[in-house]
Amino acid sequence: MHILVTGGAGFIGSHYVDLVLEQHADDRVTVLDALTYAGNRTNLARHEGDPRFRFVHGSISDAALVDVLVADADAVVNFAAETHVDRSLQAPDVFLRSNVEGVYILLDAVRRHDRRMVQVSTDEVYGDIPEGHFSTEDDPIAPRSPYSAAKAGGELFCRSFAISFGTDVLITRGCNTIGPRQYPEKLVPLFVSNALRGEPLPVYGDGMQIRDWLHAADHARAIDRVLRQGRAGEIYNIGAGNERANIDVVRAVLRRLGKDDTLIRHVPDRPGHDRRYALSWEKIRNELGWEPARDFGQTLHETIDWYVNNPAWLKAIRDDSTAFNDYYRQQYGWRLGAAPVQEG
Repeated sequence: MHILVTGGAGFIGSHYVDLVLEQHADDRVTVLDALTYAGNRTNLARHEGDPRFRFVHGSISDAALVDVLVADADAVVNFAAETHVDRSLQAPDVFLRSNVEGVYILLDAVRRHDRRMVQVSTDEVYGDIPEGHFSTEDDPIAPRSPYSAAKAGGELFCRSFAISFGTDVLITRGCNTIGPRQYPEKLVPLFVSNALRGEPLPVYGDGMQIRDWLHAADHARAIDRVLRQGRAGEIYNIGAGNERANIDVVRAVLRRLGKDDTLIRHVPDRPGHDRRYALSWEKIRNELGWEPARDFGQTLHETIDWYVNNPAWLKAIRDDSTAFNDYYRQQYGWRLGAAPVQEG
């Protein structure tokens, strides 16, 4: 199988490329990635020189390029997206273009060339659930941030193409994913890198927001199972059964690194911050036989240890990127390496 992996230089996408090339000897992969701030060519460095791997620098918004690449592939797995809720509050229009318009361009090519496509989405489309779990993939969606609204919009285009045109498209809704190579604006890599430098860890509100935590390699396995065995037009939740409050994850990070809680700094909560996500993933377990291989402890420890052992990867982003430092100051009110005080 020849798979077009869009957004394959990003976090989960690069783990998916690893899985395909390492576990499916007869498969080929073409990565299409715009290499925006979170896309990183070094995430794919191990595959350079492999004749089964090709990298194309470009955007899913380039309809002509997408058409050529989809025609040459057997299937498409779409990871290309803007993903950070904080950034969606600053620039919702960017999320609309990538997560909705870009999905439409892919779908149009997939429909015309009669290919299969997996749209990688998120549990955030369900919105907040104070108790219990969203029981099935048919539960209503109620996104509460521009990010999750844009992902829901992309999903609805997929559903419309499946119903109206018979397009072979599937959707996955994954829970909070961590692991190696996650851009350090997200909670775990940000807090690991700050703690390693003795810098404050900015925790939103009381830190009691609850998420289900999944390893990126397990997430990639689930997506691959859906691509190869999933039923056309279906949605599959991907969970881990690892519900933890953010503040508990932060404290676990500090313990693993031998740091104490004095590094924690509570900052004002972000607008519309969902309190809890929780979904049932019985469908993918019962129909496709998938379940995560790692528990919470292994997931978190493997993640932390990778950042500890790969300081150059973090340095290239944190120390050599003015854009990251500008974003950090705007988001939290102080510069990296500076005291946590509001600057006027």
